[in-house]
Amino acid sequence: MATLFAKPATATQPQATATARPVVTIGQGRLAGETDGRAEQFLGVPYAAPPVGHLRFQPPQHAAHWSGTRDATQQAHACLQFSPFGLRDPGAVSEDCLYLDVYRPRHTRPGDRLPVLLWIHGGGYSQGTGTQFGGRTMAELTSSVVVSINYRLGQLGYLAAPELARDNALGSGSYGLMDQVAALKWTRGNIAAFGGDPARITLWGQSAGSGSICAMLTSPQAARLFSRAVLQSGPCTLLRAPSASRAADEARDFSAAAGCPDSATRAACLRRAPAADLIAAARTHPTSGPAFGDGLLPTQPSEAIAAGSWNKVPILIGSTRAEARFFVALTQPYLTAQEYTDRINATHGQAAPQVLARYPVAAYPTPYDALSAVLTDSTFACHTLTTARTFASQVPTYVYEFDDPNSPTLHGAQVPGVDMANAHSAELAYLHDFTMADRPLTPDQTRLADRMKRRWAAFARTADPDIPGDTRWPPADSRYQVLTLNPENTRTSTAFAADHQCDFWIGQSPSTARRAPEA
Repeated sequence: MATLFAKPATATQPQATATARPVVTIGQGRLAGETDGRAEQFLGVPYAAPPVGHLRFQPPQHAAHWSGTRDATQQAHACLQFSPFGLRDPGAVSEDCLYLDVYRPRHTRPGDRLPVLLWIHGGGYSQGTGTQFGGRTMAELTSSVVVSINYRLGQLGYLAAPELARDNALGSGSYGLMDQVAALKWTRGNIAAFGGDPARITLWGQSAGSGSICAMLTSPQAARLFSRAVLQSGPCTLLRAPSASRAADEARDFSAAAGCPDSATRAACLRRAPAADLIAAARTHPTSGPAFGDGLLPTQPSEAIAAGSWNKVPILIGSTRAEARFFVALTQPYLTAQEYTDRINATHGQAAPQVLARYPVAAYPTPYDALSAVLTDSTFACHTLTTARTFASQVPTYVYEFDDPNSPTLHGAQVPGVDMANAHSAELAYLHDFTMADRPLTPDQTRLADRMKRRWAAFARTADPDIPGDTRWPPADSRYQVLTLNPENTRTSTAFAADHQCDFWIGQSPSTARRAPEA
């Protein structure tokens, strides 16, 4: 068996210090974490065996037991990055990456039964890591337990090659989704030792992490393992899963690009291929994420939810005010008015005149702002509305829009002279001890961040995100009430659909109602 961690597990008792280190005993053995302020953290905890060697392209296996006390004060390596962002990417990566971090309030004990929030990071199923999303502040501020996980990315996590999928009972190549389910099962089985309540686990994710939750909401493998779900900037009707047949075609093309064109030897070839070759092949053949049509994910998630055939739990869902600014800033930040018109004509076909009439470039500060509005409304905003309405017809559903016109963006992503406030990922710095924000929050923003954390934790605790002394957050109904999260004026509104012209976009054909933009 490969090593469980970059450093050997410690087999001795933790050294005595002025403040005793927190220790828990889980199914695999004893863990010694550390105290940080008013919280305790247990870092780099293995939830599955290293998926290396013959376990590459296999479902996650149980993590090994250890003797003595394992040190849990260092975060594990991130999983291999298949499309590094080029901003503040993880410095240490490895295929041996199936670890998680646990944060809890100081002096928490088994039996306290605190609500649990299990975080699934985004990154287009090909980049990112749970280690960038600390949970110390959330845990100490809200008396909750936070879990942040890694899962396999790129084609190591999502490769529906039949030659590989036939090796597992589910007939699936969505190994990253299997990892997420395994982490959820680990949490369900062990979180009581940390003082968490296994009956109150909230799945919580953003972007592709939200798309992963759409899948877990409909996977029979995740049934009855969680009690609520938070979906940020990843509505299920937008992040649609590829079919098994399409994913198999993509896997065949990827395998050939990676040097494994022969179906007879493909499985063995892919398992021994250098990781660098897999990453290189993904540059021209990116993964589409988890596929449906197998034992892990039988049905397209958005269709299963619409049909009422899903793991029904209360939902909190939302988006940022100007999601697409992030994607446009990375691709066409300085486009001209003519380039804007050409882009709309090329993208929207017969509907282009209507789009240009509804989003005239003269009505915006720059063509960049006009294109950002078109893409925000046609993708994230109106798909969030559609997905939320479907949820709200079946379960209690709470909808938000994050709107801070001065929010920070991701470290290194700011384009000179371009307004990137409220773009995709803007809310992350308000909910996590986030390592990728480009600047600290102001005092007013910190107060908003504290209220947001309390609301998310209240939802995890009671399935109702209302908190004392703040604006009431009603569940969505036929009026589609949305809570606007703003540092100066958090308020409820029924104008979301009109603000984002959703009646127009929902009425468009699938070719006009856009899929998620790509960075």
